[in-house]
Amino acid sequence: MILLFTYRSPVLWLLPIISAAVAYTIAGGVVYLLARYADLTVNGQSQAILGILVIAAGTDYALLLVARYREELRRHADRHEAMAYALHRAAPAIIASAATVVVGMLCLVFADLNSTAGMGPVLAIGIAVTTVVMVTLLPALLVIVGRWIFWPKRPAFGSDEPTRSGLWARLGNAIAPRPRLVWSITAGLLLVACLGLFRLDTAGLSTEDTYTKEFDSIKGQKLLEAHDLVDGSNTVQVVADEDRIDAVRDAVAGVEGLGEPGDATPIGGGRSYFESVLSADISSTAAFDIVEATRDAVHGVDDADALVGGGSAFYLDTKTAANRDNVVIIPIVLLAVFLILMVLLRAVLAPVLLIGTVVLSFGAALGISALLFEYVFGFAGTDPGFPLFAFVFLVALGIDYNIFLMTRVREETVELGTRRGSLVALSSTGGVITSAGAVLAATFLVLGTIPVVFLAEIGIAVALGVLLDTMIVRSVLVTALNLDLGGRIWWPSRLDRGAGRKPDLPPEPEHEKVPALN
Repeated sequence: MILLFTYRSPVLWLLPIISAAVAYTIAGGVVYLLARYADLTVNGQSQAILGILVIAAGTDYALLLVARYREELRRHADRHEAMAYALHRAAPAIIASAATVVVGMLCLVFADLNSTAGMGPVLAIGIAVTTVVMVTLLPALLVIVGRWIFWPKRPAFGSDEPTRSGLWARLGNAIAPRPRLVWSITAGLLLVACLGLFRLDTAGLSTEDTYTKEFDSIKGQKLLEAHDLVDGSNTVQVVADEDRIDAVRDAVAGVEGLGEPGDATPIGGGRSYFESVLSADISSTAAFDIVEATRDAVHGVDDADALVGGGSAFYLDTKTAANRDNVVIIPIVLLAVFLILMVLLRAVLAPVLLIGTVVLSFGAALGISALLFEYVFGFAGTDPGFPLFAFVFLVALGIDYNIFLMTRVREETVELGTRRGSLVALSSTGGVITSAGAVLAATFLVLGTIPVVFLAEIGIAVALGVLLDTMIVRSVLVTALNLDLGGRIWWPSRLDRGAGRKPDLPPEPEHEKVPALN
């Protein structure tokens, strides 16, 4: 539906969707082979997100290519020549964008959690395959069918480019007189939105809070608790040296929240095992506290070499691993994305600013999301792994739109200077980037239809962050920074600063047309 509205053509939307479906099929086949023969960890979570990511990213890349192809069709009578120019101009941005996502996803292999580490390669494969399909199959299909595919608004050779005087051109001209004031206010508002992070609870979710609706099993559990029929299946399981097992049992008997320790059972190798019923919900904070108290107690027994396991211990260790992954992987992703931007833009200052704007957007998205989770949707909290997944998706995907914009700014800077080039880039890419963001946001919101709080929260946060990136960060904040800094944005590159360059023209008055791009 979004493509139909964007293209305003009853048939053009079919080609990106067909290409995305082909990419998803091929990616699924590659993932299957790696899972079967290379021990790649794949679960239902990876599979669900793979489909959404491939369709969303594929459609984004298609929007960028089709927009540039339509632009070139107005300048070239031969559609093959137009596609050659369109690919030459759009492919570097698409490939750089895809490389950013692939590298960002591959950073997940440093995670302690197998499910997270396995998801990284799965999603990286999906993006890599999608990129290949969108720069090969889709261009071939577009050239084969010809200009009629754009009906009823076919881009005739020599016709005017409508983006030169559209909404985004007017927005650029509105920002141009006071760019420093614009970016200062915009950044300030995003910082205020980040304050919502103080309401983000990542302590984890209890069993009954894990789902967005109340299933029969949860109703049954509440009924048992109301009649003091405690579920005895949740236990702590303790293994220790056989000659010290009695001392360990005595230590566990003093832990509040645990039932009477069961009889010790030899398990071989000089080790014994016993269980004790844990009264709290298996994934609750109370259960985690009891597990930690139990571990402290058994580790106080000398020469016992005691280990504490069980369902609650598993969830606690998962939470600990997730917190560790947040601290380790987020800086790695930022560094990887920064290096890619440096290579792409051949500058240092621009990548630093772009990374800063995306991180600011991420903080604002999570801050607003935290308030929505608590006060609108009534969620009890979030999964410990939520910040990492939200960060990886928002930074890896959100930086895409800045890449689309800044590669066009750099292209136009050679001829027009940075300030004029920024206005041309915004007017040319504004519509397609906004449409791409809408597609990505809509596809991630599909996760909200799955009755699992974690997936619903990921969908909401990513959709909100993508809309902030496309509507606010890329169109207002980054453009205002470009207009304020001018040629300094490319430091230390000589672009727009060296001898012989064209003067950095001041922004045009609103009534003037943006110069032709030929």
